[in-house]
Amino acid sequence: MNDYTTLDVFLEQLRTDIYPEPVSEPHGIITSRMIAQLVKTGIITPGQRVLDVGCGSGLALEAFVRHGIDAVGITLGPEAQACRERGLDVREMDFSFLDFDHSYFHLIWCRHALEHSFSPLFTLHGFHKKLIQGGWLYVEVPAPDTSCHHETNPNHYYVLGRSMWQSLFHKTGFHLEWKVEFPFDTVSGPDLYLGFLLRK
Repeated sequence: MNDYTTLDVFLEQLRTDIYPEPVSEPHGIITSRMIAQLVKTGIITPGQRVLDVGCGSGLALEAFVRHGIDAVGITLGPEAQACRERGLDVREMDFSFLDFDHSYFHLIWCRHALEHSFSPLFTLHGFHKKLIQGGWLYVEVPAPDTSCHHETNPNHYYVLGRSMWQSLFHKTGFHLEWKVEFPFDTVSGPDLYLGFLLRK
């Protein structure tokens, strides 16, 4: 078995960890807030091309479409067909192996997906190639060591702290424009999401 075959087998095994995640709060609120911010500041404008990584049930995709954005989503989850039935452009694709032209997207939206990557360094390197020069990447991830213990989720492979994420962004050629935190309470106790806006 060669190295590439070994990797293919490994990635196929990881696919068994995928499961649908219904939209719940604060996800809907944060998604609406951040897309509104990107539109208000002119980071995305009508007609631009956006890739929604790990699009799930299509919450962000629908918001982008309402703003006149040319948005496509990718997922390996079971929601893809349901999204397509609602008229959304959704492809079944591994976000570490993007089948799009280089320098194609104006924005990559990667909200609560990068922690599922088998190698965030490799995945971010691929994102960088698919963005136009000056293009944007929005990443949001769960913080480690909160009361929700995101690192114990079966398909959360990399639940890292702020400094490690920022190091990975820098190593893959991205410039950090701003960062944001989303603290909130759950039945288990306090939780925290980390957001980063990055530019190529």
